[in-house]
Amino acid sequence: MLQKSTSEALSSKPSSMRPRTPLLVHMALAYLAVFVATAAVAQFLIPYDPAAIDLKARLSPPIGWGGSLAHPFGTDELGRDMLSRLVLSIQMSVSIGLGATGLGAMVGTSLGFIAAHLRGWTEQAILALIDFQATMPFLILALAVLAFIGNSLAVFVCLLALHGWERYARIARSLAISANAQGYASAVRQLGAHPLHVYWRHILPNVAATLIVSMTISFPEIILVESGLSFLGLGVQPPSTSLGAMVGYGRDYLVRAPWILMMPSLVISLMALSVSLIGDWLRDRFDGTLR
Repeated sequence: MLQKSTSEALSSKPSSMRPRTPLLVHMALAYLAVFVATAAVAQFLIPYDPAAIDLKARLSPPIGWGGSLAHPFGTDELGRDMLSRLVLSIQMSVSIGLGATGLGAMVGTSLGFIAAHLRGWTEQAILALIDFQATMPFLILALAVLAFIGNSLAVFVCLLALHGWERYARIARSLAISANAQGYASAVRQLGAHPLHVYWRHILPNVAATLIVSMTISFPEIILVESGLSFLGLGVQPPSTSLGAMVGYGRDYLVRAPWILMMPSLVISLMALSVSLIGDWLRDRFDGTLR
């Protein structure tokens, strides 16, 4: 009986010592859920036309600074409703961030798998391209591309996808080489499976956790880069708007109407902090050496 009770206590110990999700991670998940939900149903949340100009209500303060319920977040220099523009900017920034992150992850992972599979001079060429991308200042590359090709939403998303793709390529290559050295990939290949089937159905699911953590790190970086380019006037062009564009518009009214700059800046900061917290938590959850 003593031996049985001891074994039961040992078997129940891991479940009782299972780490709880930190409160900050719960708060970050809740904020991101609201952030993404706002982007998904933005058209139903906008109380006014974001491009509607009302010079009579120009630079109206938000509630708490002497404003009214007609414009709870105040108005900008042209009398446009800040709440409507903020919701539309969140939708635009989320769309750009998700599109660029997904495209960059797809390109980088594919090149990493190609390098791990073909090896030889193909691998060396891809590694040289990775090193070139890692050493090239992205702002200079962005300025050159936008100057020669011009700016559009599709070009802008593809350009942002170049930011960080080398990270996915390095991770995918190293993990694919490790997976190929293990028995399951070799066994499936010896059964006559096509290489695409091996990488898609067997190797990718085993390395997806690490790639997802990398995406959580890359997503806020892309949002910040988009905000910086839009701040400089090189990002989203009028009449569309983004969080970075709103910050750029508000810099000239920082003293007279600081809410124009503060509100989108606060949204960007909280979003980057939330994704970083979730990324660190996912890394700890997926890394068996930290348990």
